[in-house]
Amino acid sequence: MASALDDDEILNDDYYSLLNVRREATQDELKAAYRRLCMLYHPDKHRDPDLKRQAEQLFNLVHEAYEVLTDPQARAIYDIYGKRGLDVEGWEVVERKRTPAEIREEYERLQKEREERRLQQRTNPKGTISVGIDATDLFDRYDEDYEEAAGGGVPHVEINKMNISQSIEAPLTTKDTAVMSGSLSTHNGNGGGTINLALRRVTSAKGWGEIELGAGDTHGPLFGMKIFRNLTPRFFVTAQCGLQFSSRGVRPGVTTVLARHLDKNTMGYLQWRWGVQSSMNTSIVRDTKSSHFTFAMQLGIPHTFAMMSYQYKFQDDDQTKIKGSVKSGFFGTVVEYGAERKISRHSVLGATVSVGVPQGVSLKIKLNRASQTYFFPIHLTDQLLPSAVFYATVGPLVFYLAIQQLIIRPYVRAQKEQDLEKQQESSASNIAKKKQEAEAAVSILQAYVFTIRKQMQVSEGLIILNAWYGKFVTDNSRKHERAKVIDVTVPLQCLVKDSKLILTEATKSGLPGFYDPCVGEEKSLKVLYQFRGVMHQVLSGDSEPLRIPKQSHRIDADT
Repeated sequence: MASALDDDEILNDDYYSLLNVRREATQDELKAAYRRLCMLYHPDKHRDPDLKRQAEQLFNLVHEAYEVLTDPQARAIYDIYGKRGLDVEGWEVVERKRTPAEIREEYERLQKEREERRLQQRTNPKGTISVGIDATDLFDRYDEDYEEAAGGGVPHVEINKMNISQSIEAPLTTKDTAVMSGSLSTHNGNGGGTINLALRRVTSAKGWGEIELGAGDTHGPLFGMKIFRNLTPRFFVTAQCGLQFSSRGVRPGVTTVLARHLDKNTMGYLQWRWGVQSSMNTSIVRDTKSSHFTFAMQLGIPHTFAMMSYQYKFQDDDQTKIKGSVKSGFFGTVVEYGAERKISRHSVLGATVSVGVPQGVSLKIKLNRASQTYFFPIHLTDQLLPSAVFYATVGPLVFYLAIQQLIIRPYVRAQKEQDLEKQQESSASNIAKKKQEAEAAVSILQAYVFTIRKQMQVSEGLIILNAWYGKFVTDNSRKHERAKVIDVTVPLQCLVKDSKLILTEATKSGLPGFYDPCVGEEKSLKVLYQFRGVMHQVLSGDSEPLRIPKQSHRIDADT
C-alpha cells in the first residue's frame, strides 16, 4: 500500500524507521524490535542525570511508535495521514471505531472528492504554434539573378506560413466537460480561422460521448458526434460522424476505429474513413519501456502508403529518444530520422530530418514546454542535395551542444541549487531537533558498545569498525564539493543482533542515532566491519535494504 507520508513527515517521526522494521511488519516483529530498543534506552539503566533524562525522552519516543503501530486503527491512520492524522483532536478525519479497511476506504473517498474539486478548478489549456520557414535559397540559388540585384549575395529566408491553435477544458460536473478550441492560420498571405465547441459526457466506466459544433471562414459551419466504447477489457471502438456545410453544399464524413490489445505492450488498429478523402488504414503499435514500433498500411484516395517507424528510448534522466521512419506511397518516398531530449523539468526539445522524393529535404524542430508546443518546419531544398542533408543533421546537433553547455546546464544547476536551498531552509529546525535526538542516542548507546564489541571479539562475531552516513564525493570532477557525512558507528553496532545487521528498505535517517546531514541530496551508508577476523566493506544507498555480513563484502588480503 502506498503511503501518503510526505518528506516533512518522514523527517519528523518515521515510526517504522525508528523501530527498524518493514512497513508490513507483524505484531511479533514489532514486539521484538520494541523490546530490543527498550533494553538500550530504559531510563533506570542510567545513573547520570543528563543521560537519564535523554534516555527517558528516547524511550518515550520508542514507546509512542510501538503503541501506534500495534493499534490496527491508529496504524491505518498513520500509514495514510502520518503523525498529523493522529494529532487531530476528536479524530474528525475518521471514526476511531472503524476497521483499518474502512479507514482506507474513507481515505480513498476523501481523495476522490479532492480530485473532483481540483478537476473542476482546472482548465487544462493546450496550445500549438507552428511557424513554417522557407530556406531553399540557402542551397538552391539562382546566382545569375543575384549578381544583378543589389544585396543579392545574401540568401533569402522567409516565413511563408503560420498556425496558432489553442484549446481549454472546462469541467462542468464530474461527468460533463466542455472543450473550446480555436485556430488561426496563414499561408503565403492568405489566412483564416476556426472555432469549435465540444460537449463531452462520460456515460459509464466503459465509454463516453461527444457533440461538436464549429464554424470558420474557410470551411463553414460544422456539426459532429463522437462516441467511445469499451466492448471488452481488450477491445474498444471509436465512431465519429460529421456534417461540413460550405458553398459547395453539405459534405458528410464518417470515421470508425476498432482497436484491440494484442498483448501487454501491443495494440492493433483498424480505421475506416468515408467522405472527402475515403481510406482504410490498419496499424500495429508496440510500446515498451525501451522502444516504440509502428507499422501501418493505408488504401485510399488520394493517399495510399505503407509506413514503418522505430523509436529507441534511453533509460537516462534526460529521457533521450532516437527515432527513424520510412514511408512510401503514391506520393513518393520519405525517410525521417531524429532525436528528442528533456532539457528541463517541463521542456522537451526534438529535431527531425525529413528526406524524400519529390518533397526534398526539411528540418523539423519541436519544443514542448508544459502544455504548449512550438513547431518549426524548415524547408531546405526541393532536391536531394547531400549538402542539405549534412547541414540538417549536423547543424542542430552542434547548436544543441552549444546551448546545452552555455545555457541549459547552468540554468538547471542554478535551479537545483535554489530548490535545495529552499528545502534545507524549510527543514532546518526539524533537522536540528533530529540531530539533538541522534547525539543523545549516541551518548546513551556509547556505554553499550564496549561490552558488545568485547563479546563479539570472543565469538569472532560482527564488529562495526567504522560507519559513515551522508553524501560521499568520489567523482574526480566533483572534488570542489564537500562531503557531508556523520559517524554512525556506535548506533549501527547497537543494531547488530546475533552477529547480523539487517536494515529495512527505508531512509536510514530515521534510525536511532541517525539524522539527515544533507537534506535533499543523495545519501549513502558506508560500513567497514570485521567478521570472523576478516575485514569487510560495503556502500549502500540510502533507501536500499542492507544485510551483513556477506561474502561479497569481503576485502581481499592483497588489496
